[in-house]
Amino acid sequence: MMTPSPSLPKHGQVTLIDVFTRDMRGGNPVPLVTDAQGMSDADMQQVAAQYGHESAFVLPADNPLAQWKLRFFVPAHEMEMCGHATVGSLWALRQWGLWRSSEAVVQTLSGLVHVQWDEARQCPWISQPPGQCTLLDEAQTQDALSVLSLSPASAAAVVAHPAVNASTSRIKTLIEFNDPRAVHALQPDFARMKSLCEQIDSTGLYPYALENPVDADSPLRVHARQFPRSSGYPEDAATGIAAAALWSHLQARGEFAHAGGKDAQCIVLQGEAMGSPSAIYVRARHNEQGEPDGCWLSGQVCWSTRT
Repeated sequence: MMTPSPSLPKHGQVTLIDVFTRDMRGGNPVPLVTDAQGMSDADMQQVAAQYGHESAFVLPADNPLAQWKLRFFVPAHEMEMCGHATVGSLWALRQWGLWRSSEAVVQTLSGLVHVQWDEARQCPWISQPPGQCTLLDEAQTQDALSVLSLSPASAAAVVAHPAVNASTSRIKTLIEFNDPRAVHALQPDFARMKSLCEQIDSTGLYPYALENPVDADSPLRVHARQFPRSSGYPEDAATGIAAAALWSHLQARGEFAHAGGKDAQCIVLQGEAMGSPSAIYVRARHNEQGEPDGCWLSGQVCWSTRT
């Protein structure tokens, strides 16, 4: 049964939503403050620390091209961009009647984000810019695998490619496995995660595995997990920024060539190992000249029943 929409929050009030849910369950929680005018950095940091999740704060835009400004905090620090919190914030604004047009622009510390409302799916799509990808050397890859508690011998049996640092806003280290079961079975050494990520200039490890396609026309399905460098929690149930970085890497590798580029899509399944299954939808984005221009991120959102 759908949770009824709460009334429009008062100034500074927190509403909890779940973003990138799968069949209206799981997903990644977002504590959302819809009217954060006048809140200090310390106030916002305290909200994130209290709830233990990426938190979003809606403010008036100071860029004339944008309708709102979004700020994002995790328990440990402020973030320039948060994909699931942006999707969730725009969905909530839509439910409260504060956003009625088919498109919008949101200001973030990482730049302007374009938004399209998907009437059929009842969810927003947010833009992500083209990504940058850098191959890690063998020593760096082995260090990352060691933090994932894999010996060189065991890694050789399950790891498909060398690690790659990829980014559309924050660098994530992508490590491809040949079987989703190997991804779900990982037991990282979290005590070494921060130092390893600092060493390889990454904000988190993102092991993933491709599913065998059902048919040539089906969206590519990817199983993934995200272990952040220093967000204040060991694992993330759904990571839009990492999914966008993964899209850039897979696109550069030619994984979407069969779709002709224009209609290419993939579904990133995350959070299963945490008991919070999520689904992140990613599709191709093109500029006015029809050239590839990053990607669009989306997913289902609902009012949270978590306490």
